[in-house]
Amino acid sequence: MNIAILLQNNTWYALLIGAAIGSVAAYIGSLMVTKRMTLMAGALGHLTLPGAALAIKYHFDVSLGAFMFLVIGIFFIWLFEKQTGLPVEALTAIVFTTSVAIAFLFLPEKESYPALLGDISQLSIPVCIITIILAALVFLITRILYKYLVLMSISPDIAQTRHIPVARYNFIYLACIALVVALGVRIVGGLMTAALVAIPASTSKNVSHNLSQYAYISFICGAVACIIGILVAQVIGIPVGPAIILASAALFGVSLFNK
Repeated sequence: MNIAILLQNNTWYALLIGAAIGSVAAYIGSLMVTKRMTLMAGALGHLTLPGAALAIKYHFDVSLGAFMFLVIGIFFIWLFEKQTGLPVEALTAIVFTTSVAIAFLFLPEKESYPALLGDISQLSIPVCIITIILAALVFLITRILYKYLVLMSISPDIAQTRHIPVARYNFIYLACIALVVALGVRIVGGLMTAALVAIPASTSKNVSHNLSQYAYISFICGAVACIIGILVAQVIGIPVGPAIILASAALFGVSLFNK
């Protein structure tokens, strides 16, 4: 094992970014598990692949490319639902599988791994700062809306009688999910974003005793899984995305002993 690699600046940037993205993804994932929306993150992750592919090919930020295509994909899902009346699930499947096909048309095979499995080899201070700011923004917004979103998931009718702007808060919530998925593509790629939000929240559900514990233990589990996964990936030379997800799955396995 090459322990010296852990002293490189890039590793510290990766750990900061990983902890920021992993924690906020797990925090928002605690809501997605409650609302049974975790598979949506996987579908959105597939939508990012053409953007990630373009970013890799033309050397601009992966998360920026991912977010642009997320916006385009969500717009088409909304447009097709409005015109056809088909279920959102069916339209999402059509759009995300099409995006995967498009990605593989122009993404060279040797460059497909970063788009699919994540890549932390090209990081800088500006990327680190912007990522942490965006992750913190999503966390603060989600924290402010958390109790309202929980109530909306339990009973939209009660939420409306309490004059909670359900449509507006749902839109903000979906925008936060899209941003988290775009950020998550950097560390786990477009194939595994659902696991980034779902596994830490599921781990927390096994060990928490109330809603507050559930949310914040999810936050901690997400950060810890990313830190462990990045360290393991850097030391033994495996792709970072699978390493993070395996670390998260290992934490989930440990949590089962609490049942």
